[in-house]
Amino acid sequence: MPRVKYATVLRILVIFGLFCVWVQILLSASENGLDRDGEELMNANETSEQVLALVPQELHKYLTVHPRNVSGNATDRVGPKNTSDILRMIEKYNDEQTIYNEDIYGPVQNDTIIIAIQVHTRLTYLRHLIVSLAQARDIDKTLLVFSHDYYDEEINSLVRSIDFTKVMQIFYPYSIQTHPDEFPGLDPNDCPRDAKIDYAKIIKCNNALHPDVHGHYREAKYTQTKHHWWWKANRIFNQLQCTSGHGGMVVFLEEDHYVAEDFIHMLNLLKNTADRSCPQCEILCLGTYLKTYQYHTTSDKVEITPWHSSMHNMGFAFNRTVWNNIMELQSQFCAYDDYNWDYSLLHLSQNRMRQNKFKVMLCKGPRVFHIGECGFHHKKSNCNASTVISKVQKLLQNAKRFMYPSRVTATVTNGGAKHNKRLVKGNGGWGDARDQELCTNMTKIGRQPRKFNYKNGMINSQTL
Repeated sequence: MPRVKYATVLRILVIFGLFCVWVQILLSASENGLDRDGEELMNANETSEQVLALVPQELHKYLTVHPRNVSGNATDRVGPKNTSDILRMIEKYNDEQTIYNEDIYGPVQNDTIIIAIQVHTRLTYLRHLIVSLAQARDIDKTLLVFSHDYYDEEINSLVRSIDFTKVMQIFYPYSIQTHPDEFPGLDPNDCPRDAKIDYAKIIKCNNALHPDVHGHYREAKYTQTKHHWWWKANRIFNQLQCTSGHGGMVVFLEEDHYVAEDFIHMLNLLKNTADRSCPQCEILCLGTYLKTYQYHTTSDKVEITPWHSSMHNMGFAFNRTVWNNIMELQSQFCAYDDYNWDYSLLHLSQNRMRQNKFKVMLCKGPRVFHIGECGFHHKKSNCNASTVISKVQKLLQNAKRFMYPSRVTATVTNGGAKHNKRLVKGNGGWGDARDQELCTNMTKIGRQPRKFNYKNGMINSQTL
C-alpha cells in the first residue's frame, strides 16, 4: 500500500477511535446519571404511614429524615468534599477500631455473633434494616459491624445513633469515592468497556491487554462490590483486634436486607443442629429468594444442600474455620474472572481439592429478606421502598405465632441439576490484572494497625 494511502487510512482509524471513546464517555455519564437518579429517588422516599404503624414508636428515631440540601446527585451528601480529607478520616476510624456501646453491653467475646453489614449509599433501606435489627431478640448480645465503601456523615450519624447493641464501623479504603480519577476508580485512560482489543492496543489504554472472558473491559462500579466484600471479610477475620481469638459465627447482611425478630434464635438453632448432626454443613443460611412462604408448614423446616451462590448468599453465616478454608484458595477467588463475590465463592466450592463442595443448612421459612427494589441493579422509575417493606412487615406479623421453634426438622437434597452444574467460565468483569492484584494484596495486610495507600498497582502499607 502506498505510504500516502496508508497514512490516510491510519488517520481515519484514529479519528474513528477517538469518536468511539467520546461516545463511550457520554454513555457512561448517562448511565451514571441514571444510577444517581435511582438512588436519589429511593433515598427521597418518605416512610409511609402504613409502614410506620408497624414500627414501635421508640424506633421511629431511626426513620427520621433530617432536613438537608438535596441535590441531583445522590452521593453528594454532607461531609468532607476533599478526597484527601476523606482518606484521612477513613484511616483514622479504621485505626481506632472503636466499638460503640461497649461500656453498656460488655466487650466482644470469642463466641459473640458478629453481624457484618455491607453499606453503599441506600440510606432508606439501611434505616429499615436497623429498625428490624432493633426488634430482634438477643440483638444486645451481638456486634454489628457496618462496612462502608462510601464516606457519608449522614449515614455515619445514623449508625452511631444505634443504642441497642455494640456497633463498629469499618471503611473500605480503596473505593471509587477515594480514587475518582485513578484505579481502583475510573482512570481517564482506562479502556472503554466495549472496545475491541485491537483498537484498545492502538489507543494504548491502560488495560488494553486484559479484557475479560467475554471481551469486555472493567467497570469500576461493578468490580468495587467484590473488592469490598473480600476486604470486609478479611478485615473482620484477620485484622480487627477484637476478633483475634473469635471463633463464633459471622452473619453477612447488606444494607437492603430486613431480618425477622427470631433470626438470632434460628441461627443458634441451626448451629446447634449442625454441630450435633451435620458436621459437613459449613454454611448456615437464613434467607431465600422464594416468592411465597408458608410459615405454618416451613417455620421449623431446614434443608441441607450444596451451597449455591444465587440461592444462598442472603443472610448466610460461617466461622473462622470456613474462612481459613476459603483463604487456602484465595488465589482462585482473586483470579476468577467474575465480578460477583458469591459466584467467585461458588467457583472455590466446586474446585476444592481435598473436600466436597460447601454444604449449607438453609431455613425453609426465611428469616432474612431482600427489600431492595431501587438502586444499584434496579432502575425502576416508580420504585418505592415503602411498598416492599410493608409487604415484609405484614408477612412477619402474620407469621409471628410460628416463630421461635424449639427444634428444626432437616431434609437432605442434592440441589438439583441446575444448581450442581459446574461453572465453565465466570460472568466476566474481572479480567483486569490490576483488580486481581489488588484483591490478592488485601490479604497480605496483617492485624497490626497500618496506613493504607494504593498507588501504581500496589497496596503500600506501613506499620504505624
